[in-house]
Amino acid sequence: MAENFNFQDIVKKSVLNLEAFRNISYIDVFVGLLSAFAIGMFIYWIYRKSFRGVVYSYNYNVSFVLMTMITALIIMTISTNIVLSLGMVGALSIVRFRTAVKDPLDIVYMFWAIAAGIASGAKLYPIALLGSLLIGLTLMWLSRRKIKDQPYLLIIRHSSIAADEVRQQLRKLDYRLKSKTVRKEFTEITVEIRLRDDNTAFVHDISDITGVQDASLINYTGDYAQ
Repeated sequence: MAENFNFQDIVKKSVLNLEAFRNISYIDVFVGLLSAFAIGMFIYWIYRKSFRGVVYSYNYNVSFVLMTMITALIIMTISTNIVLSLGMVGALSIVRFRTAVKDPLDIVYMFWAIAAGIASGAKLYPIALLGSLLIGLTLMWLSRRKIKDQPYLLIIRHSSIAADEVRQQLRKLDYRLKSKTVRKEFTEITVEIRLRDDNTAFVHDISDITGVQDASLINYTGDYAQ
C-alpha cells in the first residue's frame, strides 16, 4: 500500500532522522572546498591584474577567496537537510552589509565569487571552472582595452603672456576644457585628454613655454584621479 507524504511529514522526517548527514562523503566536501579555493584564487589573481582604481585593497581581494569557500560550504550544508535550508534563509535575511562599494565593477567580482561558490557546493564543477575561466578572460580583455585609451587631466598654470602659446599647444591634442580659474597673478586651466600610448613629451613642451609656472598630467578614472 502506497504511503502518502505531505510537507509536514517530510519536515518531521528531516528533523528526526537526519539521514542526509549519515551519508556525507568527506571526499565530496574536500573536492568542493578545493574547487572553491582554486576558483577563489583565480578571482584573486584576475582582480589584482585588472585593478585600475586608486588604492588597491589586499583585504578586499582576499575576501573573494573566503567568500567563494564559505558560499560553497553553505550550499553543501543546506542541501543535506530541508530544515537547515529554511533556517539558513531566515538567518541570512537579517544580515545587513553596510560597506560602501565605490566601484560598480567590485559588485561583479562579488557575484562571481558567490556564483562560483554555489556551483562548487552543488557539485557542478565543470560549470564553476569553465564559467570562471570565461569570466576571467572577459575581464582581462576588457581591462586591456581600457588601458589603450585612458583619460587624463592636464592642469596648466600660466601667466597671461603664455596664453597664446599654451592655446597653440592644446590645439595639437584632442582635449576638452573642464575648468578655468583666473587670478591676478596666473590662470589655471584643466583639460581632459585621451592618450593611446605613454608618449607624454607634450607636457615638457608646455612647461618650457615662457610664462608657464607648472604643468601636471594626472590619470583620470571618472570619479578619482591618480
